[in-house]
Amino acid sequence: MTLSPRRWAVDLSAVLLFVAITLVGWWPTFTGPGYLVAGVGAAVLGLGIAAAGTRFRLGVLSLAGLTVVAYFLLGGPLALAHTTIAGFVPTLDTFAQLALGAVTSWKSLLTSVAPVAMADGHALVPFLATLVATVVAASLALRLRTSGWALIPLGALLATEIAFGTFEESQPLVQGICLVFVVVAWLALREAWAPAHSAVSLEAGAERGSHGRGRSRLVAGGIVLVLAAGVGAGANALIPGNLTRDVIREHIVPPFDVHQYPSPLQAYRLYVRDYKDEALFTVAGGLPDDMRIRLGVMDAYNGIVFDVSDAGSDDSSDFTHLRSDMAVGRSGDDVEFDVTIGEYADVWLPDAGHVDHIDFAGPRAEELRRSAYYNANTGTALTQAGLREGDRYTVHAVNPDIPADSTLADVPFGKVEVPQAENVPEGIAALAADTIAEAETPIERVRALEAELSEYGFFSHGLADEAYSLPGHGARRMQTLFENEQMVGDDEQYAVAMALMANEVGIPARVVMGFHDQAPSPEAEEGEAPSPEASGDFVATGDNLHAWVEVAFEGYGWLPFDPTPPEDQEPQQETTEPKPDPKPQVVQPPPPPQEPADLPPLIPDEEEQEEESAAVWGVLWLVLAITGVTLLGLMLLLSPFVIIALLKGARRRKRYGASIPADRVAGGWEELMDRATDYGAAVPMGQTRQEEATVVGDALSEPRMTPLAVRADASVFGPDDPPAIEIEEYWKHVDEVVDALAEKASFWKRMRARTSVASLTHGSKLSVRMRSLRERLASAREEGAR
Repeated sequence: MTLSPRRWAVDLSAVLLFVAITLVGWWPTFTGPGYLVAGVGAAVLGLGIAAAGTRFRLGVLSLAGLTVVAYFLLGGPLALAHTTIAGFVPTLDTFAQLALGAVTSWKSLLTSVAPVAMADGHALVPFLATLVATVVAASLALRLRTSGWALIPLGALLATEIAFGTFEESQPLVQGICLVFVVVAWLALREAWAPAHSAVSLEAGAERGSHGRGRSRLVAGGIVLVLAAGVGAGANALIPGNLTRDVIREHIVPPFDVHQYPSPLQAYRLYVRDYKDEALFTVAGGLPDDMRIRLGVMDAYNGIVFDVSDAGSDDSSDFTHLRSDMAVGRSGDDVEFDVTIGEYADVWLPDAGHVDHIDFAGPRAEELRRSAYYNANTGTALTQAGLREGDRYTVHAVNPDIPADSTLADVPFGKVEVPQAENVPEGIAALAADTIAEAETPIERVRALEAELSEYGFFSHGLADEAYSLPGHGARRMQTLFENEQMVGDDEQYAVAMALMANEVGIPARVVMGFHDQAPSPEAEEGEAPSPEASGDFVATGDNLHAWVEVAFEGYGWLPFDPTPPEDQEPQQETTEPKPDPKPQVVQPPPPPQEPADLPPLIPDEEEQEEESAAVWGVLWLVLAITGVTLLGLMLLLSPFVIIALLKGARRRKRYGASIPADRVAGGWEELMDRATDYGAAVPMGQTRQEEATVVGDALSEPRMTPLAVRADASVFGPDDPPAIEIEEYWKHVDEVVDALAEKASFWKRMRARTSVASLTHGSKLSVRMRSLRERLASAREEGAR
């Protein structure tokens, strides 16, 4: 069937437009537009394969083979550029990831929390799906009279994008209208150009009627497009906004509940008391002096404990799986440091700054990576597997600049929602209001709260030989802190006190627990930057464990403040008594259990079990189908090279195991000439071995050819058969020469030599010559024996 140029143009353009519109739907799934390179490249590649298959009338197997070859040759530059050399030359790692990714990338995308990064290999999904769908759709459109069949693979591609994407749509109304426009226009043009409508009438009236019908079709098509757009807009306005599309990842990835772990702030006094001089973990790589190691960030207070919240614009419980490029858009200096765990044993991962990605090492690296979560709003990370002594990982992060107070003079507080604290002791709100009464700017209000605690309070952990100081930060402990004649406590109490005071007067504040040697001076002047690298490794102990407060400023994010008094600011007496007229105590709710209660397992109903079973079987069938196609393609692609290797190996074994000892030596020489042929040397036929050695040795710059030729002649033409040890030695020298040829050659030349078929024909001619010569020699020896 011969196609007209306009038919080629319309079919290929329609498929390309449909695929391009579908690719837009992947936008919320990826961290940036980089996946479009893989998707658009796969579409263009698929159109080329389909056009070539139609032009040369290739069958299904040929098209499948071309698709597999294109996937492995161009999948690296388009979808796995980070594994290639200079962005386009594939490596062994590229081919390995392409082979495994054809099966595993689907599951990896579903179990990774969107948006995902290109560096994690997730772009293989849109690349492979687009490549296969485009090849099939374009082939059907070009080869069949009815273009409607081509909509089946295109619809499957759209369904794949929805199923493997996110519930967040990317301009669904615009996308739907554009798809309807492309499909209707495509079908209308194909119908108008069908053979039944292209016959030429001999009557002028009939010809005019035909033109009229063509115009009518175009007008009708335009009306259909307008109606489709109107229906789409109306449906979008009438459908409730809380409806979301159903995607597979919502049924596979279970929600993560951070509340199953206690607040890290509850263990503050335990670390200070029991691990004062113990190395909890070590940070190597050189931390900037102003960088703090963070364990946890808490923003919700219930009168018992400061914990993570479930509400607010900066939800501190919004943990997602670790991925690459988590610090996109963050400003500051790039830092990298290694963490080695010592006595520390908890789920909270020590990190710092805006974490971009974390690389785990050691025997538990994969276990830690798969169970690790990160909250980009608070910069807190944890691993459900828990950390143990010897665990190691590398943190790649961005260290934000801390502005001076003069820079923040006119900067308002950030527009973030902080949960309203519950069971706050009486009097804290009034004290906070009095403290900031004379402050004029937001930064002055924060500094006033900080100074009220750090200047008029006293420091004590309540340990041996220290002033009495209760642990904890519940409402009773906080009320005691403010009612005593002297405020006595440590970081835990002062950080909570400042956060409560700030929140009571509308300042967005939260509590952070972590490590640092010494907090930077709050009075640092502009331009006085700390040294970029800290000296030596940082060893985290209970002695340098701290808690501080972070306040949100518009345009600068959360900035740290230290309300804790200096450690040498001790109280004037060892014990403190409450004031004679204390304020009414707040009724305390019962303390929370230290460990989550064991709840009976939920028993799903039969319908949920059937739905889950159907979803699991659907995913399994999809994985099996993809695996089968991939393995079949790999077998077809690699079968010629496997056959060549088997033939060469069988021939070598036959020569090495010849029944006549002299033939084994002659076979070693033939094996050497075959390898020389594969490396591009022209071995002359009809000449002696020494003449061949001269020609081949000069061509390959290998002087050891001639001695081997002489030894072969001596064994073949000698009066006695060579001994076994001499044969083994001869083959050993042959292999040494072959290895020398491989070392001299480049990588690609070695690959060409191993897959070359030149030696197969050359070797058969040598074998014929050898057998003929051996028969004559054997006959002569028999006559001499008689």
